[in-house]
Amino acid sequence: MAETVRQVEYFYIEVPNKLGEGAKVLQLLKEAGVNLVAFSGFPSGRRAQLDFFPADAAAFKAVAKANRWKLVGPKRGFLIQGDDRIGAIANLVGKLAAANISVIAVDAVSVGERYGALCWVAPRDVKKAATLLEAV
Repeated sequence: MAETVRQVEYFYIEVPNKLGEGAKVLQLLKEAGVNLVAFSGFPSGRRAQLDFFPADAAAFKAVAKANRWKLVGPKRGFLIQGDDRIGAIANLVGKLAAANISVIAVDAVSVGERYGALCWVAPRDVKKAATLLEAV
């Protein structure tokens, strides 16, 4: 199967970097029936940043509003999916680097014969990266 690149919206919130904080947020989204295409969380000083890539941005924003989360976004990122192979991510970041597009972050995982990756670039480079990566 061919590699697909989708430009996706994401939002983030910051929570205390304490045990269970991310679980609480994810549970609230689950209870509200909000489907996430992807999720990433990481420490940021004494806080943690939680990045959400919702399938339905309006439903996600409604939950955020109801829970008074200080929501940042929407921002743009890329979801890449394809057949797993040696160097898949090296090819991706190499292509961006050759076009002078700086990658802010990449999260990638292989599941069986397939892989998926999230890629963040600077807002000023999103349009250029989308064209280069032939994002749909």
